[in-house]
Amino acid sequence: MSEVHLFVIGILLAWMAGIRVYLTVFGIGLAGALGWVDLPTALEPAESWWVLGTSGALALVEFFADKIPGVDSGWDLLQTLVRIPAGAFLAAATLSPDGHLSGGALAAGAGIALTSHVLKTGSRALLNTSPEPVSNWTASITEDVAVTGALALAFAHPWIALFLVVGVSVLVALAIWWVWRKLSRGVRRLFATESQSPRTAIE
Repeated sequence: MSEVHLFVIGILLAWMAGIRVYLTVFGIGLAGALGWVDLPTALEPAESWWVLGTSGALALVEFFADKIPGVDSGWDLLQTLVRIPAGAFLAAATLSPDGHLSGGALAAGAGIALTSHVLKTGSRALLNTSPEPVSNWTASITEDVAVTGALALAFAHPWIALFLVVGVSVLVALAIWWVWRKLSRGVRRLFATESQSPRTAIE
């Protein structure tokens, strides 16, 4: 596999880590343990059964926590401490044939993981302004499917996966911007209406 393909795979793994870090680690570890892919040296520990067991259990916890409005935002805030470093490591480890991690790759991976994490956290925070849980569940399941699909495509068809990831990220960013603009306009109109309404004198 060429360095260009490995670079693309590193980007994809960092992006996925920013959304579902435990599912990402479990997926690449399982793929390596079953012999579906040959993992780089720095990623080989993910094949161990204790890493698979731990990441699998945490992925299951995240699956349920991410579908409870309010809890999901708290979980996302807590996972900031995990997703960004993990994304940095996964990107650098993919590009490290001898196990030595590059500072540039670490920085790039951290930036990509931070971007996808912010998009996820921002979209879910906006969805939590709605009292009904259906949109929250739909978003969470969509993220599960997106990460699983990206994992399946990352090693087989990395360029297709990268194209889909970039497209989805742009659409989510535009959607967040549009919803935020609508909400901010609504809040400004509400305050403007209240300030213009006559006050009732108290006799």
